[in-house]
Amino acid sequence: MSALSIVHVLSSFGMGGQERVALDLATLQRLAGHRVLAVSLSSSPTGLAEAFAAAGVLTETVAKRGPSVDPSLPVRLAALISKHSANVVHTHNPHALIYGAPAAALSGAAAVHTKHGLNPDGSRRVWLRRTASRWVDAYVAVTPALAKVALANEECAPGRMHVIPNGIDVVRFAPNVEARHKIRAELGIPEDAWVVGTVGRLAPEKNQGLLIDAMAPMLDKRRHLVIVGEGPERDALLARIAATYRPEFVHLTGARDNVEELLAAFDVFALTSRSEGLPLVLLEAMAARLPVVSTAVGGIPDVVEHGLTGFLVADGDCAALTKQLIRLSTRPRDARDVAGTAQSAVLARHSKHHMTRDYDALYARVARRGRASAAALVGAGSG
Repeated sequence: MSALSIVHVLSSFGMGGQERVALDLATLQRLAGHRVLAVSLSSSPTGLAEAFAAAGVLTETVAKRGPSVDPSLPVRLAALISKHSANVVHTHNPHALIYGAPAAALSGAAAVHTKHGLNPDGSRRVWLRRTASRWVDAYVAVTPALAKVALANEECAPGRMHVIPNGIDVVRFAPNVEARHKIRAELGIPEDAWVVGTVGRLAPEKNQGLLIDAMAPMLDKRRHLVIVGEGPERDALLARIAATYRPEFVHLTGARDNVEELLAAFDVFALTSRSEGLPLVLLEAMAARLPVVSTAVGGIPDVVEHGLTGFLVADGDCAALTKQLIRLSTRPRDARDVAGTAQSAVLARHSKHHMTRDYDALYARVARRGRASAAALVGAGSG
């Protein structure tokens, strides 16, 4: 594919899953010789802008004004897109779609949108998303389940729907014995202990409290729980940990930037979210050859096949989660077999190179339509 000018539009430069996907895409696209710009619609500064810059990706901020809809934002964003002579504008999640898709059409660029999660919204926001999607050349869902949700909600015309799974750096998350020893020593966990771990923002939708409750009857000096992350639920989780009467066997680490090392210290990865798209950390745990236990929500069942590449429990089912964890702790061979199958599946289908290749092919198709096609989309959107 010939070199393109690509603009990624993000709600912010915060370190979330969609931003990490955009960073990986932009980094590999830059290495392939494309001109790449990442744009934040929030003025809040974060460290991810530095990560883009370190990869040779330009960054800009075109901040939304006020708490309600900002009609000036598509125009201001279009001016920046035109300045960079963009061929493709790639928006990530609803906020970026609402403003970025019309801006792409105004500037004569093709538009690609990625739906990273379920994105439950009120009727007004859903209407805005449906309207903005009329200017999208290609609409991408990261799992088949999310594609079905988008089509059922009329977020996208069926002919423009594509499924491209998220990808990760599979080399970075390979098993690491040295890191396992290091992290266990740091946390004061015995080498022969059995450790269940999770990674994620401490927020209601992540529901780490369910994991604490499920692990409570199992906790002792040989069975530990590690929770990695930070967020508004921290105090509530600390209170819940104290109520187990075995708090010394639960380790709340706070936010960490060495997730690959922490995963290496786990024996099982657990995810208890109430809502998810395709969480990168789940793929990372599978790449680290960990058996995973997860609630069967969002796009997770598209990746975790119960009994083959992991284990699923119903959302909120504490008893089932405890039962599954006990089974894994007493059947290490079964755990190893499932973890090996999961790792092979991630290596085959979920590397960041596979993801970038699929997006590059999609970009090439939509970019061929050129400015004339984008102008036609403007006409369609205004009719």
